[in-house]
Amino acid sequence: MDTSWKAGLEDVIAARSAVCAIDGAAGRLFYRGYEIGELAGVVPFEEVTALLWSGERPDAARAADFRARLEAARGLPAPIEAMLRGLPRDCHPLDALRTAISLDAALDPDAADSGLEANLRKSFRLMARVPEVVAAWHRIRTGRAPVTAPPGGSHAAYVLRLLEGREPSEEVARVMDVALTLHADHEFNASTFAARVAVATLADLHAAVVAAIATLKGPRHGGANEDVLRMLQEIGDPAKAEAFVGQRLGARGTLSKTERANPRARVPGFGHRVYRVDDARARVLRGMAKTMAEATGRERLFEVAERVYDAMKARTDLPVNVDFFSAVVYDALGIPADLCTSIFAIGRVAGWCAHAMEQYADNRLIRPRADYVGVAPRRLAREG
Repeated sequence: MDTSWKAGLEDVIAARSAVCAIDGAAGRLFYRGYEIGELAGVVPFEEVTALLWSGERPDAARAADFRARLEAARGLPAPIEAMLRGLPRDCHPLDALRTAISLDAALDPDAADSGLEANLRKSFRLMARVPEVVAAWHRIRTGRAPVTAPPGGSHAAYVLRLLEGREPSEEVARVMDVALTLHADHEFNASTFAARVAVATLADLHAAVVAAIATLKGPRHGGANEDVLRMLQEIGDPAKAEAFVGQRLGARGTLSKTERANPRARVPGFGHRVYRVDDARARVLRGMAKTMAEATGRERLFEVAERVYDAMKARTDLPVNVDFFSAVVYDALGIPADLCTSIFAIGRVAGWCAHAMEQYADNRLIRPRADYVGVAPRRLAREG
């Protein structure tokens, strides 16, 4: 047995997958062989999801069928809305989402069936349910009633209509579509791996997505974009960005290894386990962030972000990741900091379902071993 050990399973190959590939040295990301920069903003999110699920881009007829099935899955069940209304108003949006998806499992007609067709039907429902829950909870906690959206329109426009109760402009819907595409998948990230571990036990698809949502909340994973937005808002003035970065990096030098591991001691949005250069998704989002900030009068936050980016590049070799500029885009869309990671989930559920279905199709229990570092075998001392 190979007893070699790597902290955090760094660079350990845990399984084979045909869904997504990352070239960390070159900062490139591929969905089913297509580079992300060629997909985002060119291929609609619905077709990107179909690609992730099936392996190929759908033709016009299959794309229309996919959209029709996704639209047919829309509609928040009354028991879920009732549950959301009973939550404390300070409940974190991801906690509300995790709880709602657990309840949704009990309501799903295919709950007991983990066959391919049943999982495909459940995947369409989960694609609709996640944004419906996110939007409903945000409206409830801010004193507004959840809304239903008229039929038709893109998935991105549907998300925005549920959030704001009105039709978005074409440009805003396009920006959301790109954001969802950029977040749709990222190989064996923590939440996706959690979903695959759950599936490997033959847990149902809802259980896998609940595991993924719970994992996504951590600030070392999806929760980092919430931290980025709060940091940029705290800095406030572009002129203060360089001093903030210098102070944060200087303070890290005085911390122990354990203290440095705390995400609060880092500059969020920088560093990645896989990338050695800037994240390909961040390059796309940077241009979008500038355009959206100018269009919505939020240039100041973008300027803060640019100054932080320049200061980090001057002082470190840490790559910028997807969380950094996505936070600026979400702010320009009027999305509050604590809702950012839930928007992330609206895109990533496409990838969770793709990986879950791939795991079901060629499954083996994921059961690694531990490198035991405890005391040597010993006997229980007997009294007398």
